[in-house]
Amino acid sequence: MTTSRFLTELTIRAKAKAHAATSACPCGATRTLADRPDATVVRHDHTVAKAHAPDTAAPDLASRLTTAAHLPGILLPPLSPTPVALHGRLVTFWPYGTPVDPENPNSAPWEDAAALLARLHRTPPPTPLPPMRGPAKAALAVARLRVAGPHSATSPVLRAWSTLPAWARAESPMTGTATLCHGDLHLGQLVRHPVPDGPWLLIDVDDLGLGVPAWDLARPAAWFACGLLAPDDWTRFFTAYRAAGGPAVPADGDPWPVLDVPARALTVQTAARSITKAIAADRALDDVEQALVDACARMGSAPRDLV
Repeated sequence: MTTSRFLTELTIRAKAKAHAATSACPCGATRTLADRPDATVVRHDHTVAKAHAPDTAAPDLASRLTTAAHLPGILLPPLSPTPVALHGRLVTFWPYGTPVDPENPNSAPWEDAAALLARLHRTPPPTPLPPMRGPAKAALAVARLRVAGPHSATSPVLRAWSTLPAWARAESPMTGTATLCHGDLHLGQLVRHPVPDGPWLLIDVDDLGLGVPAWDLARPAAWFACGLLAPDDWTRFFTAYRAAGGPAVPADGDPWPVLDVPARALTVQTAARSITKAIAADRALDDVEQALVDACARMGSAPRDLV
């Protein structure tokens, strides 16, 4: 099936869900919010339809939807408890929320993100869940890099990957924890609901599951360690997480012995994705992408020192 036809049919599903929810739908244009191999997302009025990756396991997605439905103050609840099938892909429906404004970095809700994360980590899972998919996503990014084609930046990224323990490379189970984790925390995973200025909630349950909670702090930690996140923003986020009783790190003292491996893994994952995209577009790495590769080079030469 062509991408345009799939988008058309997903749009029809979004409109139908919106019209079923209210007779006051203004029936304006439907917008495509994302169109990637792992997620196609369209919006019609206040309804969002998301087609998940083709290899999404229905039982795993169902348990993640159940979790979101039972934690409405932390996760955005789905409009329907059960996904529907559309040409071999599972589709879920969600209320639209106001996202973080990418043009106004000073408004980034670091404290809200941290408090939500701490609450999520302290919450017993309301239903049995699969493992959090963070390490699996990192491994997938590295696997795609290996087949993307030659690039001068590939070697330092793969060397950095080789320094990580097996669990962080998804080569062995995550042990010693049953913490409820988001699995892919970044500012794009927060929305205000109800729109336009309701409380912040976490979205995107694709990677939700049980695992090592420090993984959820890893992306901002990695960006801070690489010099890509301002120290004040990292301090805001980390201080708020600790203040909210987040269990991923000790209540006081140096957090980096806990954060080091997840931050390394997210650095490698992001660098691998950047190189793969650069190869596909036949372009040079930009400054941010090069900074990630440089951090990987330092990791490979000094395995216990990310920066």
